[in-house]
Amino acid sequence: MAGRIAALLAVLVLVAGCASSSNPPAEPEATGQSAAASPTPTPSPTPTPPPQLPGGGRELLPAHRLCGFVGYPGALGQGRLGIGAIEDRMAELHDTCAPFGVDRAVMPVMELIAVTVQPQPGPDGMWRDRVDPAIIDEWLSVAREHGALLLLDIQPGQAEFLDEVKVLERYLVQPDVGVALDPEWSMGPGQIPMQSFGSTSGEELDQVAAYLSDLVTSHDLPEKPMVYHILHPSIITNEDALQPHPGIVLIKSVDGIGAPADKISTYQQVSATVPPHVHMGFKLFFDEDMQTSGVLMSPADVLALTPVPDYVLYE
Repeated sequence: MAGRIAALLAVLVLVAGCASSSNPPAEPEATGQSAAASPTPTPSPTPTPPPQLPGGGRELLPAHRLCGFVGYPGALGQGRLGIGAIEDRMAELHDTCAPFGVDRAVMPVMELIAVTVQPQPGPDGMWRDRVDPAIIDEWLSVAREHGALLLLDIQPGQAEFLDEVKVLERYLVQPDVGVALDPEWSMGPGQIPMQSFGSTSGEELDQVAAYLSDLVTSHDLPEKPMVYHILHPSIITNEDALQPHPGIVLIKSVDGIGAPADKISTYQQVSATVPPHVHMGFKLFFDEDMQTSGVLMSPADVLALTPVPDYVLYE
């Protein structure tokens, strides 16, 4: 019996082996391409960085101290940048502003008087004249060659600040262009420039700041400065109406002429009423300060002011 069972198992093993050899494993189903020919994944596009300030970054303060010259081409009485070749002035600007970088980086500034108050009403009765856009283009090109911000200064006459700012929108959507406002040349009805000082209100300043903030948001721009110059606290009424706005660095610059003691006194008066979200600036006059007192305050003198200015401007 055991012998029959062993013989039967031998037969079964033989049959299984024959079946295995006569039926080789099936080839894998064709896929139309080998593993080596599989498609290469498309790399993700490199994100385009958002617009930057000169020298990089998107925040002005507290990383920088703004420092610069103001002027208009060929207008010697309107500031340092109107004297001689602009390239010579830029070299002087860098040398003059370098000492203000003791505690932070200096952001060079060119402040171009883009709207100039006039002693006559002009064709539209607004007592102001707008600069040729070709000059703005030239100065912006120079600013970029020297890693500087360009501020467009507005002396509106009897026009509205906001209207004049809107005319400059094609420049203000650039990441390296800001504005400076001159309220003493914002004339009321019946006021004649050069015969009286003008004034503005916190509400009007706030309208400009809100407009600029919208440009910054819609164009994903870095922080943009909005400077407003002031000689005396009475030139701005209801300053508390000027609210903070995203992306806008508000700077109140004190423009008093005279001996250091007088300039410091004016600075203290003006800064005493500054809103907490507004930074301070200070202006020095190469000629007028020397003519009235024989002294031009040094960078160390300016940096000793309280509060320390975030913007220093030379005229």
